[in-house]
Amino acid sequence: MIDALQNYSPVTQALFATLFTWGVTAAGSGLVFFTNRVNARLMDAMLGFAAGVMIAASFWSLLAPGIEMAGQMGQVPWLTAVTGFMAGGVFMRLTDRLLPHLHPGFAMAQSEGIRTSWQRSTLLVLAITLHNIPEGLAVGVAFGAVAAQLPSATMGGALALAIGIGLQNFPEGTAVSMPLRREGMGRTKSFFMGQASGLVEPVAGVLGAMFVLQMQSILPYALCFAAGAMIFVVVEELIPESQRNEKNIDLVTLATMAGFSVMMMLDVALG
Repeated sequence: MIDALQNYSPVTQALFATLFTWGVTAAGSGLVFFTNRVNARLMDAMLGFAAGVMIAASFWSLLAPGIEMAGQMGQVPWLTAVTGFMAGGVFMRLTDRLLPHLHPGFAMAQSEGIRTSWQRSTLLVLAITLHNIPEGLAVGVAFGAVAAQLPSATMGGALALAIGIGLQNFPEGTAVSMPLRREGMGRTKSFFMGQASGLVEPVAGVLGAMFVLQMQSILPYALCFAAGAMIFVVVEELIPESQRNEKNIDLVTLATMAGFSVMMMLDVALG
């Protein structure tokens, strides 16, 4: 697979990888054709697993290569890491504050962002779309970094990141389509709305790859920025959402560790 990808440009590689991650989101949404609900314990565990994958990806696939790359490019590694990481978190905070969205399981009165008359279904999709942006961006930047031909950026590492993000996208698609189905929306429309939340990833991936190819000097910052954005999503959304039921906290914690382990294994084995 790695050899096959190397025959394409970094932008095309990023497109293929993010189409895969979007496809897994669609697969998660597709559960709506077989059932009206997913067991709450299982859903919490899947969200915890997703959080573990994103935490591991943030370090192993983004921060660590970014810090190493900063040193190779003559930058101050710790300063680059802190600047990029915090910028990613601030960007997501501003987006979270401005973009209207509603997290699954919450009432309309608890919607966030600018007040709007948009339908509940649209706000639910936007909630997942919001944190698919840094995921797509991370994959695009990772493949763009490979083109810089620095030792810290490898095709295997970029591929591991895409696989890891794809794995944690499955529960995200389910988290949109299932609530819509329970509220009376048809199966097909519920699926369509769920998979639509992942469509932003190919867009963000392609733009991320194109951006770093044009400005390779900011590559370390871009990697750390993506890491900061992903950690913001984990702490602000995935962990609180997965631990709303106190009875499932231990299960969710173990699932988070399992997700971290899987992503770490992928990155070490492929990177």
